[in-house]
Amino acid sequence: MITIFNRRELVTTYSMENQANIREILKSNKIDYRLKTITKNSRIRGNIAIIGQNINQAYEYIFYVHKKDLEYARSYIK
Repeated sequence: MITIFNRRELVTTYSMENQANIREILKSNKIDYRLKTITKNSRIRGNIAIIGQNINQAYEYIFYVHKKDLEYARSYIK
């Protein structure tokens, strides 16, 4: 089980495509992970963004793995 005390940050990405690829890699290699999604601007609704807002960076995806699996997971993410 991954808790706040035994997890380590594996990777951070702003791309939904990268996030999906990383999830698939971790799942296929049976590496337990937690994904934290951060909304950069809560005023974004659907495809409408604030003027000047880069919609591609509206979400930040942070992957965490158990500290014992960190190097193992990094070898697959490269």
